[in-house]
Amino acid sequence: HVPIPFFLAFKMDIDHSCDFSESAVEHEDIPPDPALQEICGSEVNTELSKDMTEVSTMTSFEKVSQGINHVEGGWAKMINADDTEVTARYKKKYLKDEHCQHTIMETANPNKVKRTATSLSWHPLDYHKLAVAYSCLEFQRAPKNMSFDSYIWNIEICNKPEMTLKPISPLVCLEYNHKDTHILIGGSYNGQIGYWDTRSGSQPVQMSATEHSHKDPVYKVIWLQTKIGTETFSASTDGQVLFWDIRNMNEPTKRLVLDPSKKGNRENAFGAVSMEFENSMAKFLVGTEQGLVVSCNRKLETTDDPIVCMYSGHHGPIYALQRNPFFPKNFLTVADWTARIWSEDIKESSIISSKYHMTYLLDGCWSPVRPSVFFTVKMDGTLDVWDILFKEKDPILSLKVCDEALYSIRVRDKDSMVCCGSQLGTVRLLKMSPDLCTLQKNEKALVSEMFERETKREKILEGQYRERHQMKHSTSVEDEGGKDDMEELLACTESEFFETVEAEKKKIEDKEKERRSGMFCFQG
Repeated sequence: HVPIPFFLAFKMDIDHSCDFSESAVEHEDIPPDPALQEICGSEVNTELSKDMTEVSTMTSFEKVSQGINHVEGGWAKMINADDTEVTARYKKKYLKDEHCQHTIMETANPNKVKRTATSLSWHPLDYHKLAVAYSCLEFQRAPKNMSFDSYIWNIEICNKPEMTLKPISPLVCLEYNHKDTHILIGGSYNGQIGYWDTRSGSQPVQMSATEHSHKDPVYKVIWLQTKIGTETFSASTDGQVLFWDIRNMNEPTKRLVLDPSKKGNRENAFGAVSMEFENSMAKFLVGTEQGLVVSCNRKLETTDDPIVCMYSGHHGPIYALQRNPFFPKNFLTVADWTARIWSEDIKESSIISSKYHMTYLLDGCWSPVRPSVFFTVKMDGTLDVWDILFKEKDPILSLKVCDEALYSIRVRDKDSMVCCGSQLGTVRLLKMSPDLCTLQKNEKALVSEMFERETKREKILEGQYRERHQMKHSTSVEDEGGKDDMEELLACTESEFFETVEAEKKKIEDKEKERRSGMFCFQG
């Protein structure tokens, strides 16, 4: 008997049909046979891999250089950028950080020697550009190696100025031209006037001659609204207002000396630190170091009396002077510890005045959107927002912007984006709430009524004061025939006094007697 291998028997069983029958359960154990392991069931070697082919073609293509504007920057590792709720929550948490608050929307002076941001000017068309003039206003205290440069900033890129202006002396004031927005006019600390064209580079196109310029720092320059747009005028603490044409800046076209005696004497002239010009008005206003507002005629060549009148009410230099954009006959002044609103018809006093603050006010301006709102900045680094329809004496909002003094403020025309320049040269941008930059219902009518009411009230008080003054003056006129001697007048007054005292004393004694007699009768 020849044994049949197991795998052959298994194969033979497969070839036949299955025949199933019921039977008892059987357990079998087949141990492994090492001899069977040596038998290879297949002699063909195979390799499991994917079929791949190489194709090489030559086609034409175009190259394009592109960049990515990272507006939000990178996200943290644990933040899913596609999940709007998670990203919004992360943004809100990050924006509350103090470091973020001091970094976002802050343009820092790139120079190591810090200078004051003395003047701010928004670009008339490109609302992202801001021109800032830097200077040291402390007399003979300018630090060594101080830069004279001023800058044009793009508020979208706050870490680097877009353009540098290089004057021969530090700029105290700087203004964009509304006709040609590439041109800026600047007033220097040494009294010279110069203008820049941003298309020509950082150097000034033309500077005024030293012998025909101001003798003190130029605190204000204003463009005249003419068809050509080349005329400007400047004010300085040397007591002069000079008119210029930038096409020829060798000497001024007109000259006005702020002499109150109207003799043109510069030694008696008031020093100018602020100025206001409105194209629709026949007069322009000058704020002086002595706390007076001088109203001057625009057309100096056609009048013999260039100084029309003066408004008195402040105790120190008037650092800010601006007409209300909705009611030009009313103007705002900021000086000493107060902010005041005036009417051109009332010269003796302001119609509205704030309370006296504990710190000095250094600048202020009206809101270009709302006629009742204006802004002021103080020496303690506080920005105050005022609404005269809501409160007259106190601001509706006080915001601590920085620790150093705020020297300048400017509001963007299209909205209420406010920029504040500090003593250390940092310009901070603040966005007002929608309520402060949206014209309220009937606001213009209410402000107009308020100005008219306060003007009438001041006129009545002024008339009463004049009547009282005239009566006092008339009674004090000496009449030699009917005037009593001083000694007789004193003796008469003394006798009347003692008679009055004795009469009152007698009344008291009589009342005391009546009281005692009444008590006696009651006891009896």
